[in-house]
Amino acid sequence: MPRPRKCRKVCCLPKFNEFQPVGRVGEYVVLTVDEYESIRLIDNEGFSQEECAGYMQVARTTVQQIYNSARSKIAKALVEGVGIRIEGGEYTLCDGKEKECECGGCRSHRGKRCADACN
Repeated sequence: MPRPRKCRKVCCLPKFNEFQPVGRVGEYVVLTVDEYESIRLIDNEGFSQEECAGYMQVARTTVQQIYNSARSKIAKALVEGVGIRIEGGEYTLCDGKEKECECGGCRSHRGKRCADACN
């Protein structure tokens, strides 16, 4: 019997959940919210995979799988000229109460509350 999947902690939902190339309508690659969060933390915030794993409260190998899946989907969207839609996944939203958070888990959000950080 496989091990149950652990929810991944996510700071906040993306401000924009759909991207579409100009002049192209219809086809999408679906990026899950936890995949988006791994891209945001590693590529945008500069976290290492280990730091990202600690923040998302999963193993580093899990973050590596999530991150590789996200990059593969983004590459497909860019190469094939299809849209990206961010939705679904197994995640829990940050409540701002974790000691490393207060939405300070994201380096740009340190000292802000979650509600303020995501707006």
